[in-house]
Amino acid sequence: MAKVSKSLFVCQVCGATASRWAGKCVSCGEWNTLVEETDAGPPPGSGITRQTKGRIVKLETLKGSTKEAPRFSTGIAELDRVTGGGIVPGSAILIGGEPGIGKSTLLLQLTAHLARADRKAVYFSGEEAIAQVRLRAERLGLSDAPVGLASETNLSNILATLGEDRPPDLIVIDSIQTLWSDALDAAPGTVSQVRAAAQSLIRYAKMAGSAVLLVGHVTKDGQIAGPKVIEHMVDTVLYFEGDSGHPYRILRAVKNRFGPSDEIGVFEMVTGGLREVANPSELFLGDRDGASPGAAVFAGIEGTRPLLVEIQALVAPSGLGTPRRAVVGWDSNRLAMLLAVLDARCGVSFSGHDVYLNVAGGLKITEPAADIAAAAALLSSISGVPLPRNAVYFGEVSLSGAVRAAPQMTARLKEASKLGFSSAVIPEQGEADVAGLKLTLGRISHLKSLAAEALACD
Repeated sequence: MAKVSKSLFVCQVCGATASRWAGKCVSCGEWNTLVEETDAGPPPGSGITRQTKGRIVKLETLKGSTKEAPRFSTGIAELDRVTGGGIVPGSAILIGGEPGIGKSTLLLQLTAHLARADRKAVYFSGEEAIAQVRLRAERLGLSDAPVGLASETNLSNILATLGEDRPPDLIVIDSIQTLWSDALDAAPGTVSQVRAAAQSLIRYAKMAGSAVLLVGHVTKDGQIAGPKVIEHMVDTVLYFEGDSGHPYRILRAVKNRFGPSDEIGVFEMVTGGLREVANPSELFLGDRDGASPGAAVFAGIEGTRPLLVEIQALVAPSGLGTPRRAVVGWDSNRLAMLLAVLDARCGVSFSGHDVYLNVAGGLKITEPAADIAAAAALLSSISGVPLPRNAVYFGEVSLSGAVRAAPQMTARLKEASKLGFSSAVIPEQGEADVAGLKLTLGRISHLKSLAAEALACD
């Protein structure tokens, strides 16, 4: 008797299922996201079978001899940094980014580096024809690299191709949303197809010892499209960030089972592809104008890397009933809190002014230690007095106006000293080893001290 396919309605945002269509998903609350899909059984190569009785699994203890996961270098130092020292065989990596940001360029350079190092690298393109990929390779000077290239979207064909010869060292799928399985009656890019393709490829990677790198589309909010379960299935999640108006690209790790998360790699888009930036602090501070008010240098930490970046502020009288607040590269809620603290604790009011805040170079800052640098830039702009060109700032501001210690203070100060800065405004609390550093430290315990220096505020 033939098996009857079961029809379900699957949310394309959260992956929740329902027996009938509804305008609103009861799980995530999104509208018009339920799509009818047919469950025809497990995808090919998934290894999932229906069995009535399981086998007994041997339980182990926490104590035992373990070895660090083996890795192989990608040939790109910034990518090795982000992945924690190289790619682990058998791991699954998901990389997302906006269209045109440079994902395909980076992956083509990656596969070419590995192929030239006598490693087997296979590139499956589901969005471009082979001729298009060859044109990009020729433009980047990578045509001579022995990369296995195919334009294929059928999951069964990809798995059959991978099983024909020895397993590759790296498999690139560009992109996971283009793959489809003939075992599922659903369109490519739907939750069922994306989940089935990812599950089958990850299972193959674990069994064969190949590293698989999946490219994911992003939504208008910048998140990787598809259910969040895909991000939980893979070992590493990378986001490729950047601004179309700047040549700089940031590769950020938001999840890594084999290394630190929140690590970043910095690249510059040039004619010959993506070029590594060994010292991003010099890059972000290269065209700084120290004579203009409203600019402060923030000594931050991205992952394990100290990074100096300029925070720019413009405070101008507003002719509107509700002054504007515009932020680029920082949290707008953090700016609102900082303006409220300056008003309530220091008596500096911005209620009649438009406030614009920008992080130079297209970088996005998330750590609270940028509060002091942002406050210094705001105070400098409203007073019209430039800040010292050779000073850096960092520290977190609480709602009471107190300045809290920031982590890794010594690493921040060493980076500032290396780039020629001679003074630093830092929190009063916190350990900082400045032995051998030509830095003058200005310790502050309250935001009022910073405001008093700029505006003679008591």
